[in-house]
Parts: sequence; structure tokens; C-alpha cells
Amino acid sequence: MFSASSATASSSATTAHPRRSRGMARLAASVVASGLVMAGVLTGASGAAADEAPPHQGGATATLDGLKTYDDAVIHTGGEDQKVSAGLFEMTVDGGGKFKTYCIDIHNPTQDQAKYLETPWDQTSLGTNKNAGKIRWILEHSYPKIDDLQALAKAAGTGALTERTAAAGTQVAIWRYSDDADVTASDPQAEKLADWLKDKAVDAAEPQASLALDPVAVSGHSGRRVGPVTVHTNAGQVSVAPPADSASGVRITDEKGKAVTTAVNGSQLWFDIPAGAADGSASLTVQATTSVPVGRAFAGATKSQTQILAGSSESTVSASATATWAGKGAIPAVTAKKNCAKGGVDVTTSNKGDEPFTYELAGAEHTVAPGKSDTVTVPVAEDQAYDVTVTGPAGFTRTFKGVLDCLTTGKSTDSGLTTQTAEQPTTLTATAGGSTAGAGGNLAETGSSNATPVIAGTAIALVVIGGGAVFFLRRRKGQSASE
Repeated sequence: MFSASSATASSSATTAHPRRSRGMARLAASVVASGLVMAGVLTGASGAAADEAPPHQGGATATLDGLKTYDDAVIHTGGEDQKVSAGLFEMTVDGGGKFKTYCIDIHNPTQDQAKYLETPWDQTSLGTNKNAGKIRWILEHSYPKIDDLQALAKAAGTGALTERTAAAGTQVAIWRYSDDADVTASDPQAEKLADWLKDKAVDAAEPQASLALDPVAVSGHSGRRVGPVTVHTNAGQVSVAPPADSASGVRITDEKGKAVTTAVNGSQLWFDIPAGAADGSASLTVQATTSVPVGRAFAGATKSQTQILAGSSESTVSASATATWAGKGAIPAVTAKKNCAKGGVDVTTSNKGDEPFTYELAGAEHTVAPGKSDTVTVPVAEDQAYDVTVTGPAGFTRTFKGVLDCLTTGKSTDSGLTTQTAEQPTTLTATAGGSTAGAGGNLAETGSSNATPVIAGTAIALVVIGGGAVFFLRRRKGQSASE
């Protein structure tokens, strides 16, 4: 059941419309890192394929089931009116659980059965939106968080509300802040609710991540404890799974070297690497069941409108981190995350070895001294696919791919209300819904993208964490850390 009274419930919804100042088609077929969502692939000197990448590392992962509870609204753009469906989407959480969500990305179409990942605000349009906190307030003070519709109607002075009109009014109020949209609810009571929510809203802080690890990649010498990796979670306790390769002898411990199998918010985890261990890498995974907080953002793993959580059942959340070690030489760890404030991708390289690590990124050479770290922001145009590669000695390679999707607005310079997805010639009608039939089964007007078969063919190897992402290749015995 969704908790209407729990402060930790959360959900989001979606809508599709054209974006202002966007002269190029949206590149939906790219591998997207949520939230940053980024994918990294490491290839050694031998050219061997990367080991299977760790799963999503930053909280909840869910699949969009479609727009389920909605009513009509009208978007006024460029002298034209567009009727859309406005309301609550639902998602099914990987590992168990359900979400209800509203849209905060009105100009971007949903993709049928799109995969979504919990993402920090600063890696979505919320990061540069001065009204992001007001959207959180609306979610906390309206449907479905407040499921007593009589009490909500009385507080807002709207007259009788139904689930559909309450959802529509809430979505309209959110769009006015998320997209600066000129939008009205068709139902008079829903419009009154939207006006009341918009006028009453005040800033509220970004909610805590359901589960994340920081950093997602660490490095160091064999024979020592490598870390720490800090746990951030709203769950009371998380389970800690050690590296799958027990033969390596790597243990997960606390700072004093005591093996751990559970952790809490703020716990620090260490990789205890045996002396004489062959140069290599290993990962740990933490998992919990919790209610994801209302107001957490969810970004599409493919190009699909960004959502914000409005309600959550008890759901499975997980996170992973990787350690790389060597006996001597440079020992790099590389992570990446979207930087919406600077319009690019931050690539951070740390070196816990005893020799400098020299690498090339974006056509320039960089050197990280032993014990130091270096962050380089690679500029990326809004809505453009990126393929950022770090290369180093002995075939060292890390590649991060995705699409920068940081902007949204309710006003377009285009005269029409259409949007188009790359590699799909069909022009899509701007909508507030997905292609999965919801209440009443009538989503013909919502016009979601049919590019899913193209996108589904793209590998979605995603590693997400509070803002960072990294893939690793577990070295075979005998390889050096720089390979």
C-alpha cells in the first residue's frame, strides 16, 4: 500500500512537450546514465572485454507502467492550446515495490516501459531550478500524500475533489514550477487546487537518498584497508554483501578491521585487501527495503521525461562500490557524473598509488600525483549525447556515455506543440502521458514515443550513485593495476 501520511513516501509523473531553445532532435537512443546516469567501460591492455558491470548503485530502479490517475489540462503555448492528460504515473520497482510519480519534464515524451533510476536533484533540471523546493512542498501537502480528499478540498477551498481531479490539480501546480508552464486544469475544482498549491508553496529541502554510497570507486595498495566508502540511507539498516570472488580473500570491514555484514546511515566500509594479493578489483553491494522519500527525482535510463516521487510502498533499494588495488605504481580510480550547473560531465580521477598517473581526456593530458585527485569538467551541449573517454598507460581506458538532460521549460519558441526523438522520424504530439493505458484506457492524446524498440536495443549498463558512476574490469591474476 502507498503511505499517504508517511514523510518518506515519494513518486513522480511525466509529460511530453517541446523545449525552448532546443534546435536539435532529442537523442533518445543513447545509453543514458541517470541522474546522472553514466556508463563506464574499462578495457585492459589485452583488449579483453569488461567484466559484467555492477547494477544500479544509487537507490531505487523502477520501470514505468504508465499514466494511471489523471484528468484533462490545457497547455497554452505560442498562441495555441494543447489538451493533455495530467496526473499520476505508476512504476514497478526492481526487486519489489511500487511508486507513484508526477512529471517535472513537460517537453520530453515518455518511453513505454522506460527504466528509471533514483537521481540527485543536481543531476536533473531541479538542480538549477530556484523553485525545486516548492515542488517538494506541493508533494508533501497534496494528493496522494494527503489521501483524505475531503480534508484537502476543505483546506484548498475547492469544492469536492476526486482522485482524478486531485491528481490533475497537483500535476498542474507542479508544472507551473518545474517547467514555468502556462497550464490550466480543465476541471474547475482541479484548477482551484492548482492555484492554491502554487500560492501556498514554500521552499523545502531535497530529501535524503534512499540508499547511496560515496565514493563509488576507491583505490589503494594491497595489504591494507582501502576506503572508506560511506553509507547514506533513510533505511534503518542495510545488508552488506562482500565481493563475489571469495578466493581473492578480500573482506568488507569497519575502520578497525572487523568484518561487517550490516550497516546504518553514516557507516564507513573498507575493503580489506590481503598482503600479496594479485593486482585487481572487487566490489561490494548494500541493499535494504525502505519507503523512498517523497520528492526524490527519477531520471530515465533512456530518453524519457524526468519524474518526481509522490508516493512509495516499501521498496528494494541497493548500491555498489568498487575498489582497485596494486602492490606498487599508479593506482587510479575514475568516476563521472553530470554537472548541470556547468553544462557538462565531471570526470574525477584519484590516484592512491606511489607513482604519478598521467591520462588523456578530451584531447588534453593530465597528471594526478600520488595521493591526489583531479576533476575535469567536459562541456556537453544540452540534449546531446556524449562519449567521454579517459585513457592511460598500458591500455587503461574508462568510457562514460550518456545524454545531458538538465533543462526544461513550459514556454517554447516553437509555434507548434510537437517534439521529436532522434532516430525516429515521426513527429510526436506534446503530451502529459505515456503510452500505457491508464484510467479509462484513453491515452490516444498523450502521444508517447514509439522509439522504445530502438532504445531497448541499446545496452543499459548503468552504475549510479548520489552523483557518480563507474564501471570496472576485474583484473585477472598477474595483471598490473595500470593495465
